[in-house]
Amino acid sequence: MNDGQLERYSRHLLLPQFDYQGQSSLLESKVLVLGLGGLGSSAAMYLASSGIGELHLLDPDTLELSNLQRQIIHRQDAIGLNKARSAKQTLSALNDDITIVAHEACLSEQDLGELIKGMSVVLDCTDNSTSRRLHNRLCVQNQVPLVSAAAIRFEGQLMVVDPSQQNSPCYQCVYPNVDATQTSCSESGIMAPVVGMMGVFQSLEAIKLISGVGEKSSGALHSFDGLTAQWRRFNVPKNEQCPVCVGAKSQA
Repeated sequence: MNDGQLERYSRHLLLPQFDYQGQSSLLESKVLVLGLGGLGSSAAMYLASSGIGELHLLDPDTLELSNLQRQIIHRQDAIGLNKARSAKQTLSALNDDITIVAHEACLSEQDLGELIKGMSVVLDCTDNSTSRRLHNRLCVQNQVPLVSAAAIRFEGQLMVVDPSQQNSPCYQCVYPNVDATQTSCSESGIMAPVVGMMGVFQSLEAIKLISGVGEKSSGALHSFDGLTAQWRRFNVPKNEQCPVCVGAKSQA
């Protein structure tokens, strides 16, 4: 680390569990954020400020006025711009010490898999089950840790999938069936700080995975109730019949 990095990340370096080695691991890492909405906004900002060496942002959508209530990475004058590009502008102004790559178009499954393959951690910040299932499958296939979250109304959920852990369940293990009745925040609403907080926790879990500090959160589903400010942890077993896990095992 150079003198500027030592000063910028000095508060991290003071943490005995983290210190120089932990910060160095962040600076050498590559992280992919899928979706720059409410979750991705806060997650990406803390990843950038914390010193992720190479941060990839993927979102084909354009910014709308209604997004600004919770998608804090974007600015009002960016309405109409691609979200990945808008996010890159904000993050580049926040930290010019890291590499930020914006992916503004949808990628084919093959190209997305190739991108994921080179990552240290992937954050799924999308808002639908179909995307989450695809990202989960590609991460499990490529043995890349995944931090997935969701938020609606006053509620949030967080799950860490770590394919390196033999008994770690994946997203498909916990949600084996597609929920045809799932609703979005555009239909049911979302309290802005709730989705922001879930994104912050995604960034924390990603940093823990990269640096190796703290307890692993894989093997559990974490649920947050914003109205009571309570967290609940549900330990979930790996489904030995899960087609994603079985398929990844057969390819190994």
